[in-house]
Amino acid sequence: MEHKVLGATGPKKVVKAGATEGKSARFYPADDVKVPKNSRKSKHNAPKIRASITPGTVLILLAGRFRGKRVVCLKALESGLLLVSGPFKVNGVPLRRVNQAYVIATSTSVDVSSVDVSSITDAYFARAKSSSDEGEEEFFAGEAKAAIVSDERKADQKKVDTALLKAIEGVPMLKQYLGARFSLSSSDKPHQMVF
Repeated sequence: MEHKVLGATGPKKVVKAGATEGKSARFYPADDVKVPKNSRKSKHNAPKIRASITPGTVLILLAGRFRGKRVVCLKALESGLLLVSGPFKVNGVPLRRVNQAYVIATSTSVDVSSVDVSSITDAYFARAKSSSDEGEEEFFAGEAKAAIVSDERKADQKKVDTALLKAIEGVPMLKQYLGARFSLSSSDKPHQMVF
């Protein structure tokens, strides 16, 4: 009959102790080591432009300051936004970027091959950084400054409008069509309309 001696290590415990000697000590840092999170900024892909929207297509704006106005699509920018113009002389819509979700594409189109908009990109519309950092008091005390349109913008608008108006005047009644606002009355059924 064998007697068990308390405190003595058995054969299994000796093997286990030998295996753990090679391991590193269990050290946990007091503060968590911060791992940078994955950023999606570099993986941004521009959305696909609808097949019905091509350069020269007449669009109806649905939101924003110029809602209800008809504009001409000039091109799709890299960001996925559309570059549109009224032209400014016809309906007061300047060169603008518009999200395709807020437009209705019509079946009417204009030949815009003569209009040069290669120099206009998303960077063209970037806002200038304000030089003075206003405090809270100055912000509320001062009157709202009117937006000043730069001479460069005015020159670009004039250049685009001149070429665009030539193309528009070649199509009968198109100038009046672009000048007219789009609206719906209570009896209209937009889902049955053909634009």
